[in-house]
This record gives sequence, structure tokens and C-alpha cells, in this order.
Amino acid sequence: MNNMGGRYEFWIGSRYVRSRGGDGFISLISAISMLGIAIAVAVLIIVLSVVNGFERELKDKLLAMSAHATIEDPDGRLSDWRAWVAEAERRPDVEAAAPFADGQGLLMIGERLSGVKFRGIEAALEAQVSGVGEMLVEGDLTSLEAGKYNIVLGIELASELHASIGDKVTATLAEGIVTPAGVMPRTRRFTVSGIYRVGMFEFDRRLAFINLEDAQRLFRMAGDVSGIRLAVTDIYNAPTIVREAALDGGGGVLVSDWTHRHVNFFRSIQITKSILFVILLMVVAVAAFNIVSTLVMVVKDKQSDIAILRTSGATPADILRVFVTQGAVIGILGTVGGMILGVVLSLNLETIVHFMEATFGVKFLAADVYFISDLPADLRIADVIRICSISLALALLSTLYPAWRGARTMPAEALRYE
Repeated sequence: MNNMGGRYEFWIGSRYVRSRGGDGFISLISAISMLGIAIAVAVLIIVLSVVNGFERELKDKLLAMSAHATIEDPDGRLSDWRAWVAEAERRPDVEAAAPFADGQGLLMIGERLSGVKFRGIEAALEAQVSGVGEMLVEGDLTSLEAGKYNIVLGIELASELHASIGDKVTATLAEGIVTPAGVMPRTRRFTVSGIYRVGMFEFDRRLAFINLEDAQRLFRMAGDVSGIRLAVTDIYNAPTIVREAALDGGGGVLVSDWTHRHVNFFRSIQITKSILFVILLMVVAVAAFNIVSTLVMVVKDKQSDIAILRTSGATPADILRVFVTQGAVIGILGTVGGMILGVVLSLNLETIVHFMEATFGVKFLAADVYFISDLPADLRIADVIRICSISLALALLSTLYPAWRGARTMPAEALRYE
């Protein structure tokens, strides 16, 4: 037997996977073990893909609306902003700079009203530092021309106000006008010229865009702005770039970047991903260790076969390889099946979710709760390789004890009652 170079051990181990011993119970529990590993691996791949998708979508949408970095005056009014823009754009690591003017107020149509953050922008410059122009589902960002008092609303805000393109909305500010009759709130009528959709409730419900000069008049900023927004060449080096740009301009300003403004989001995603990986890995471990019970039952069922092999010249190491092969085949088939299932479902997850939402009339993700209204998936090869490697390692580890028990079987004891 030893002259066969170990091929017979593989052949016997593979045969035992589909063993029909007794009433077929052995083959049934082998199939259950494979199915358990496949489901556990697929679930782990899908869950990590969804978490990766959340991280990707969150980063892309936050960067599209928030720019890479900002420079602001501590008092909220940056007077010499043109000099700051020119200074920032002289740097090779800054792609573009654009001014903005922020303010708070109310938007009203009839009896419907909502609190909103107004952001005054120059449409042409804003397109260079953010992707808000690509988010419009109706209208055009270039409609925000000075003096026309047009406004672009988020889709959730427009829905709340029942506003559509061409409708008139009234902006009311907290800062009032002192008159003989008392303090009167300042108001201004705007025309809805665009509606955007980011997919994040924070923006779609709370942020409205107007022209920069209109915002300066509305907030009485007399040509000042709140700050400038930067687009940099390396987003992961944004903290260093914006700090150096501020020092080049003379300092005395507040700087921030996308990593600082939203650090809690990304940190919580990383923590969640780590916790989910550990928890779901336990599910994979439980499924893999089912191989232990499967092989223990096979060893018990095949006592006579082991005895015959031993009397025919098989060594304990040969018997060990037989049952390690059987466990390995179960682990490999289960892992490969789970990998295929997980990859296919992850690549088509958004389509599947949309189909289920349309079929059953349910919404799996409420935008006001989860920030993102779609269920994204970002399949990463590194995650798939790591999951499959750990699954195979656990499966092989699970074969050692029952294989060792089988190798210790004594032929005389096994054949005594045959």
C-alpha cells in the first residue's frame, strides 16, 4: 500500500464523505457539515461586504458634499477670502478652492415649514471642490445666478415642503430688523431651481444651496464669506495640506478636514466591522467543528475497515491521512460553496434588496436612521481570501482529534466481534 504514494488514502477518505454506511446517516451528517460551513462563510462574506459598502458610500457622499478641507475665520466672517483662495491654489497639492457662506433659517411654503442650513456658493467654483452638481435629479446648479434668488433643495426637504421646480419658498432668518413696531424677522422669497439627492438624510433634509452673493446679502455679510473649501490631490493627506495652506496664508484661521469632521462615523464602522468579524467567525468555527462529530461517527462506523487496512499493511499515519482527507474534503467543498454563494449574493445584493423592497413594499433602511437609504455592498478580495483561509484552517484543525482516534484503532480489538 505504501507504494501507492498516499493516493489510496485520498481515495478512501473521499469515498467516506459519501459513505452509505448503515442507513446513510454518515453521508447525511457530512452534507450537513458542508452546508453549515458554506452558509457561515457566505454570511461572513456578505456582512463584511455590506459594512465595506457602508464605509465606501459614507466616504464618497461625505466628500461629495463636504469637500476635502476647509479654512474658516474664527468669527465666521473671512474678509480677505480672495487672497486665501489665490494662496491655496498656488500650492501644487491643492486642486481648487471655493468660497462659501453658511447660515441658518427656516423655509416655508404656505403652512409647511422646516429648519434648514443655507449654503451660499459660486456654482462654477463649487463644481471643482465638491460633487453636488452631479447629485441633482432635477434642475441645474448653474441656475444659482446672482440676483435671481434661486435655491436648490435636497429631495427629502423638497418632499417635506411639497416643493417642486418653479415653486416659491420663503426664507426666514432669526436675525430680525428693528422697526418702530418692534423687531421683525427678515424674510426673502426664493424660487426652487433644482433638487438634489445624496442618499444621506443629513444632507437631503437639512441643506439648501443658494448663490454666494445672494447669501451675502441675505446674511448681511458685506462681501465676506464663512470660509473657503479645498479640493486636494491626496485626500488621506488632507490634514497636513490644509494646515500648511493656512500657515502659508498667515495663520489666524480655523482649519478642518473630512477626517476630523466625520471621524466618529469611520471609527464606529471599523469597530463594528471588527466585532462582526469576530462574532461571525465563531459561527464559522461552530460549523467547522461539526466535522469533529462527523468524523468521530465515521471512525466508529468504519472500525472494521480500519482493522482490515491495518492488517493489510497500512500504518497509523496512513489511517490518520484517510480521515484528515475526509475532513479536508468536507471543509474545502463547504468553503468553496460558501465563497461562491457569498460572492454571487454580494455582487447582486443591491438588486436583490431593491427587488424585495418592491415586491413586499418594505424599506430595509430608513434614511433618517441609517444616514444611507440604499444597502451598498463592496466585495473585497482580501476579505474573501482571509475568510476562506480561516475556514479551511479551522476545518483541518477539526480533523486532527478524530483522525488520531482512528489511527489508534487496534485491529484485534476492532475485529473481535466481527
